[in-house]
Amino acid sequence: KNSWKNLFSYIGPGFLVSIAYIDPGNFETDLQAGAQYKYELLWIILIASCAALVIQSLAASLGVVTGKHLAEHCRAEYPKVTNFILWILAELAVVACDIPEVIGTAFALNMLFKIPIWCGVLITGLSTLMLLFLQQYGVRKLEFLIAFLVFLIATCFLVELGYSKPNSSEVVRGLFVPEIKGDGATGLAISLLGAMVMPHNLFLHSALVLSRKVPRSVHGIKEACRFYMIESAFALTVAFLINISIISVSGAVCSADNLNPEDRMNCNDLDLNKASFLLKNVLGNWSSKVFAIALLASGQSSTITGTYAGQYVMQGFLDLRMTPWLRNLLTRSLAIVPSLIVSLIGGSSAAGKLIIIA
Repeated sequence: KNSWKNLFSYIGPGFLVSIAYIDPGNFETDLQAGAQYKYELLWIILIASCAALVIQSLAASLGVVTGKHLAEHCRAEYPKVTNFILWILAELAVVACDIPEVIGTAFALNMLFKIPIWCGVLITGLSTLMLLFLQQYGVRKLEFLIAFLVFLIATCFLVELGYSKPNSSEVVRGLFVPEIKGDGATGLAISLLGAMVMPHNLFLHSALVLSRKVPRSVHGIKEACRFYMIESAFALTVAFLINISIISVSGAVCSADNLNPEDRMNCNDLDLNKASFLLKNVLGNWSSKVFAIALLASGQSSTITGTYAGQYVMQGFLDLRMTPWLRNLLTRSLAIVPSLIVSLIGGSSAAGKLIIIA
């Protein structure tokens, strides 16, 4: 039967996937884009979000129609050498996406509880244990938790947005009039785009849709593809609005007339750590706490999805079924080791640079 009630049974995977579009790496590049170029680079977020929807719904359809996920298809289609190279690239992508998540969570813990960055990095390692604890209750509970965290991030930034009052006509112009002016704008535009394009997401999305029992009829498969498309569109729209509000808050705060010289300096080289001081000075103490809560929610939820993607990648390409805790430990230590070394030697500013590089 055709029924919109069926839609609810398909809701979930889109939110796990949308987290990659609002991870700490996105926070960092969004903050810099707003601070340096105000609302000029918003159009990149719009284009990237539209492209993301097309690519993600293709990944979901692949899983629904064939009953296998992308990594399994690669193993079936390609010769062994190509397959091995693809696996290495996919694993590198997972680690490169994991680094900003680990450091972002460490920054958030530092803002909220004054924990040193390197301690925060180690604590993040323990967060995967929480994932495993949840995994035993099934994927639906995990999807519910992630959806809750996405809405928590959205609420935090709507509060910030209401307080910083960006100029709405300038925001709309930035969204629909493409322009790149200034020296570092091209580099920042690329990192904005890079933070939106998440290779491991394709493996993740095509695997997550397999958790639902889709009727194996033409009608059933078409309906599932349509519902997954609607669900992805909704989740990615929420992620899109969060990115827009981060850039708008950063743009409004840094272009304010009443900034003192120190805050102006912070705006010239804004990272996740400086952003909390900036918001504290300009909008009040509670504002930096709200930002830290959003960052913590973002870091935690994206570490969960990154680990999940790593599991599917290894199982699909190599047909290796590791016990989940061992697999998580492996992915996490690959991301934690460089983050720990950098934060111990270079402190928070070096850790911030590592996010941009990753």
